[in-house]
Amino acid sequence: MFKARLSVVCGRVQPRPAKSSVSAARTFTSSAPRSKQRLVILGSGWGGYEILRAIDKKRWNVTMVSPTNAFNFTPLLASCAVGTLEFRCAVEPVRKFSPQVACYQAWCDTIDFKQKTLKCTPATAPLEYEGSASAPLAGTTTNDTSDPGTGNAFKLRYDKLVIAVGAYSQTFNVPGVKEHAHFLKDVRDARAIRTRIIDCFEQANQPVLSDVQRRNLLNFCIVGGGPTGVEFSAELHDLLHAEIQKHYPTLARMAKITLYDVAPNILGNFDKSLGIYAENKFRRDGISIKTRHHVERVEKDRMFVKEQGEVPFGLLVWSTGLAPNPLIQSIDSLEKHDKTQSLFTDQNLNVITKEGHADPDVWAIGDAANIKGQLHPATAQVANQKGKYLAQKLNKIVKDQEHTKPFEFQNQGSLAYLGDWKAIYDRSSAETVKTKETGRVAWLLWRSAYFTMTLSIRNKILVPTYWFLNWIFGRDLTRF
Repeated sequence: MFKARLSVVCGRVQPRPAKSSVSAARTFTSSAPRSKQRLVILGSGWGGYEILRAIDKKRWNVTMVSPTNAFNFTPLLASCAVGTLEFRCAVEPVRKFSPQVACYQAWCDTIDFKQKTLKCTPATAPLEYEGSASAPLAGTTTNDTSDPGTGNAFKLRYDKLVIAVGAYSQTFNVPGVKEHAHFLKDVRDARAIRTRIIDCFEQANQPVLSDVQRRNLLNFCIVGGGPTGVEFSAELHDLLHAEIQKHYPTLARMAKITLYDVAPNILGNFDKSLGIYAENKFRRDGISIKTRHHVERVEKDRMFVKEQGEVPFGLLVWSTGLAPNPLIQSIDSLEKHDKTQSLFTDQNLNVITKEGHADPDVWAIGDAANIKGQLHPATAQVANQKGKYLAQKLNKIVKDQEHTKPFEFQNQGSLAYLGDWKAIYDRSSAETVKTKETGRVAWLLWRSAYFTMTLSIRNKILVPTYWFLNWIFGRDLTRF
């Protein structure tokens, strides 16, 4: 019994007869010449996308496997979430490198290092004949997805493999977080947060609500005092005291921002004096900081804090660090970090087997990996530098050139925006010399750094253009 099926390969759709259900898992091959080695990149984040950009596509047969078809410029997501920038300013399409690169929007579920094969599950919506079956979500970089996947797995073969799948947002198994909180990991999250903010003010503006109900709707809670939580709090503060103050003057006085963290201070990875500077500025701005507070559970429109009791909210943004990716958790043949469960690599970024040997054909970078014996922060800066290093190494490997130079991280410093055109900058050199900046100078460094890091010419034009337009005309509060 046969029926028409569709085969989708890098955007090309062609009909073909279906095989029996026994052979549902197919092995995808490439039409590239046999002389080309097959390089598979798992993940389109800061590390994987950098390799995709810089790899010699004429010498490698490159395949990208990622649950999203774009790279997310994460430092700008907080700005996108409040309308300072538009969403396209924070994304770079993966398929701009087609047809030189084969692209599959899929999760990698398992890796067979001996057979050099990958088992993948499509991350696209199910086709009609496939019903609503969904496969286990593994290899993605966010906590959830709106696309359940087709459930029909396929296989890929590789000669060289780069694991750059990133990590999930850490929830510490607090009940209700995944269901009722917003994360800020990609553009879809930023879009949902922006929509929710506008909804809160439109709902609170209805004449049938009491002032208590309005204050509950306009209580914006952020859990996590790291750079992401702090920058979103600052961007939201700017929004409330600019466009919201203008369009909803009565409601703006009722709005409240509260930042929660279990640590004694926010921005623990910055110099202590900079963290104190940020806390003092937030308190002057009316942002409430509640450190040493523990969230016990989250329900719809309210959370329960151990030190405070029930806290109603209109929006809850959760940013408390990273949890291991399910794909990384499923790997039991490689050495891992005891606490973070990230893969250990040597100084050349090759993964290390349980027997203590480096696998010459597999590399791991980004939040999914750590160099054994070294402690690098799980930041975009580290992942990007590893991606650049590995792309250079792979381009030498394909030419049979020497490629033994180990990876060295060059610390460019840490930045955090605090609102009102003020920021903090912290850089520690190998000689422990501290370079610190605060206020407007740090804000100029913050904007200059993010403009420089923007990858495409298109976004190098769009980002400053939207900064200028929003400075002149204000943010757009329209809900589509």
